[in-house]
Amino acid sequence: MADNGKSGGIGFCGLLTVLFIGLKLTGHIGWPWIWVVSPLWIPLALVVVLAVIAAILSAFISNK
Repeated sequence: MADNGKSGGIGFCGLLTVLFIGLKLTGHIGWPWIWVVSPLWIPLALVVVLAVIAAILSAFISNK
């Protein structure tokens, strides 16, 4: 198969999650689990917030 340049790697957020989980399990951080796994849900939350803002702006502009 030809390599098309895609690495298929873990990515920055996945790497942060693995790092935070390792730090939590070894006792180096005392954060609640919700913050340890935050690199997984924060990007999704930002997308949802931006989509809601875009929908509100679209509705506002179409009503003019």
